[in-house]
Amino acid sequence: MKIKFCGAARTVTGSKHLLLPDDGKKILLDCGFFQGRGKDTDTMNREFIFHPSEIDYLILSHAHIDHSGNIPNLVKQGFRGPIICTPATADLCKIMLLDSAHIQEGDVKFINKRRLKQGLDLLKPIYSVKDVEACLPLFVGVEYNKVYDVYENLSVMFTDSGHILGSAGVNLQVKENGETTKIFFSGDIGRYDGSILKDPQPFPQADYIITESTYGDRLHSDATYSEQQLFDVVYNTCITKKGKLIIPAFSLGRTQELVYALDQMEHKKMLPRINVYVDSPLSVNATNIMRNHPECFNKDIIEYMKIDSNPFGFDNLIYVQDVVESKELNDLAEPCIIISASGMADAGRIKHHIANNISNPNNTILMVGYAEPNSLGGKLRAGNKTVKIFGMEHDVKAEVIIIDSYSAHGDYKEMIKYLECQDVTKIKGVFLVHGEYEVQLNYKEKLTDAGFRHIRIPEQGDVVELI
Repeated sequence: MKIKFCGAARTVTGSKHLLLPDDGKKILLDCGFFQGRGKDTDTMNREFIFHPSEIDYLILSHAHIDHSGNIPNLVKQGFRGPIICTPATADLCKIMLLDSAHIQEGDVKFINKRRLKQGLDLLKPIYSVKDVEACLPLFVGVEYNKVYDVYENLSVMFTDSGHILGSAGVNLQVKENGETTKIFFSGDIGRYDGSILKDPQPFPQADYIITESTYGDRLHSDATYSEQQLFDVVYNTCITKKGKLIIPAFSLGRTQELVYALDQMEHKKMLPRINVYVDSPLSVNATNIMRNHPECFNKDIIEYMKIDSNPFGFDNLIYVQDVVESKELNDLAEPCIIISASGMADAGRIKHHIANNISNPNNTILMVGYAEPNSLGGKLRAGNKTVKIFGMEHDVKAEVIIIDSYSAHGDYKEMIKYLECQDVTKIKGVFLVHGEYEVQLNYKEKLTDAGFRHIRIPEQGDVVELI
């Protein structure tokens, strides 16, 4: 059996890993969008390094766009097999992929206005709403901890990875020549003692592990300290400077974490009397799906819901869906908080909000999680003094603040804790994916210190034969 690493290899986005067992079947793990790769991003997403029509099965770890976002394009180019994931992931993909198509169509329309004036060729979205609708019937939902026979030589079981609603570690058993090989794919690893979701779940012993490494070189700050940091940023921006607080946040997971934190502040009478806008149709729909899955919540939020039945809503919280209402936020003169997608600030309404507010020193842009270094969010995190948005240069005069502990990714101690359920003497190989190369080198050392061996960091396109 072989594994071909087709994405998220020495980079964070574009998760795609192709299993090639000896029986000739082709099984794809994840089919995500590359994000923040500059001019190369569009081409990397339009073109696969395999033939989509030859893929037999797609097994999906979770619904984040860098793991699921290119599924409609896969189907558009000929894939017709089942897409196997947890039920919550299937529900979320229905709204997230449609939102992705709407964003592409909107961004292309906006960019084409300028290209038309310049006499340039017009762009087309990678996929349309119609393409999304064509892929939705292919989703197959499988509950956590249930063994599902994909076909006679392959079974899968999902275990909760604690990253976002429905996220899963993928436990595969592949039969070849009378023997069974156990492969574990982590997807993205969540946090312990989080505010909403349950802790990551231990998983069965594996022979080979494909694991993420996003925060392989850092530790998150204490969550309690982060809540104080968030309050300080809100107060300083909206009360002291009377400016706007702009927060790029992924519609699923990060947005709900922020809203829940602000809800708790409001409940304690700490939150200033300012409006909080969640400007993303996807965030509204994702929040509704989360409300429908309290079985995924941890004990803390369940206890909180006994005194506040709606942890994702309070008097001054306004969910914005209509694009006209979104544009009206740019004309607001009063202090407010705007939370909008995407978290890397590379697509969607957040780009417009940043463009309209980045040059005012009274405003603050708060980064609350990982952003690919080449993305707009990554450049803001790096302290760039000028950034390009929709082809125009903007001076960064707004204050940029980073609070990483709201990230849904575990830090290196949490990732190692997640892997501690394994007997390292039985593991034949560990492959680090979903991380920047320098970070992965650092994480490899930490894993080695923890007793893991046979650790590799594959490059894009590498094919590895499992012994």
